[in-house]
Amino acid sequence: MFVTGSPLHLYQDTPETRREVDLMRAVFEAGVPSFGSCAGLQVATVAAGGAVRPTRRGREAGFARRITLTEAGHRHPLLAGRPASFDAPAFHSDEVETLPEGGTLLAFNTVTEVQAVEIRFGPGVFWGVQYHPELDLYEVAGALRRQCDELVSERYAGSPEVLETYASMVEALHQAPDRKDFAWILGLDEQVTEVACRLTELRNFIRFVSEG
Repeated sequence: MFVTGSPLHLYQDTPETRREVDLMRAVFEAGVPSFGSCAGLQVATVAAGGAVRPTRRGREAGFARRITLTEAGHRHPLLAGRPASFDAPAFHSDEVETLPEGGTLLAFNTVTEVQAVEIRFGPGVFWGVQYHPELDLYEVAGALRRQCDELVSERYAGSPEVLETYASMVEALHQAPDRKDFAWILGLDEQVTEVACRLTELRNFIRFVSEG
């Protein structure tokens, strides 16, 4: 089971969020291995008894920087192949406030305290990340453009033109990932620009399921 992004806010009690959480609880109860990114992590957290809130240090838009492995993260197969600190595509304005009892923190950064986790609940196991290993740089550029009004109003960019310049560089790096000049300006390395590195968590989860 894979659960990715969503516009829903898990701290709001609505029919839609209740259905999401009920589905995730059913996945846990069935013992189906599951993976989630961004809102997927938040759904699994709430389904297992944790809590989600709006971000306290502002949204991550474009990239989560300096994601850092915990001691448990260094040992966990979800993050096998990742360095001790790395960047990844990310878009979110909500975050995990409290992990459930069966949750293990695997990575964090200075913006978001919960960046990667394992959650065990009943017979089920969930691996999740707050960032988006499934997004390529073309999709990151598109998401930046779609969120232009919010990012300008929240002063992440000084104007739509500034944001478009940034998004254009991200898109250009997608088209030519060996462009060291764009990678240098954007502060990105192979953990984001190389497909094999960016997909690390997805590959590790698929391996876990196929071998389990």
